[in-house]
Amino acid sequence: MPALGAQGHPHPLIARIAVALASRESPLAERDEPYVEAAVALILRPRPDDDCDLLLIRRAVRAGDPWSGQVALPGGRLSAEDESLEATALRETREEVGLDLRREGRVLGMLSELRPRTPVLPPVIVRPYLVALHSPAAGRLVSVNEEVSEVRWVALGALFAADARRRTAVRVQGREWEVDAIQQGDFTIWGMTERILGGLEELVR
Repeated sequence: MPALGAQGHPHPLIARIAVALASRESPLAERDEPYVEAAVALILRPRPDDDCDLLLIRRAVRAGDPWSGQVALPGGRLSAEDESLEATALRETREEVGLDLRREGRVLGMLSELRPRTPVLPPVIVRPYLVALHSPAAGRLVSVNEEVSEVRWVALGALFAADARRRTAVRVQGREWEVDAIQQGDFTIWGMTERILGGLEELVR
């Protein structure tokens, strides 16, 4: 699937994000063993105003999932059947939230990979892909599978407002941590997802 060109979307903010993304490099993470690869999709839905929405999910509470119950982006691990990490992001999105991004949107490009190096997380490398939906109507096609408990569209203007960022206490695996987070109602966005959104915010600014 070719990347979306600067003039490839009629929505001004999405077009501006595409131009900003094309003008910068997106570094890959170091691939020293052990590691597994994964990909997520940052899905932008055009709004009738100058803003656009981003799709966020809350992961279902499941034993063995290190991100159980957390706010995240659609995505998952590379499968042997995936021809690329981009294909992983599109497949996982369809499985988790029912959106066929090959039909309903186009890939703008990728953000920098993340590789958290912490003993409480698996050795995963995550590649984020930015995808723009062709129209707002596509956002009504969202559904969820057993891995997702909730989906929510959030306007970028609200997501990146100064008062949305704060230091927040979160509880993980029986321990409490104070982290940098983005707060949207009862959605607390922190950790790897918060870092990925920081890369998107740079493009928006």
